Amino acid sequence: MTKSELIEKIAEKMTNLTLKDVEKIVNVFFGRLTEALAAGDRIEIRGFGAFSVRNRKPREAINPKNKTKIEVPSRNTVHFKTGKELFARLNDKN
Repeated sequence: MTKSELIEKIAEKMTNLTLKDVEKIVNVFFGRLTEALAAGDRIEIRGFGAFSVRNRKPREAINPKNKTKIEVPSRNTVHFKTGKELFARLNDKN
């Protein structure tokens, strides 16, 4: 699902809001999530999951073209852990 598809689905259910209003709400929501993660905060959405920032240590890699070793610097990445309800729904065997 893309962001525009999400906006359309929400607008279908929330008939009292215009498409532009829903778009603003979704943009503010994702903007705030991005700001929180950039600040190193953990985001938990009950029943869905939790986003956190993890640091990957620097490492040495090999360039497959010329087989030379290169240094890959440390970097931050986003980690997502599913919540119990989402995990159960994804793994429902019915």
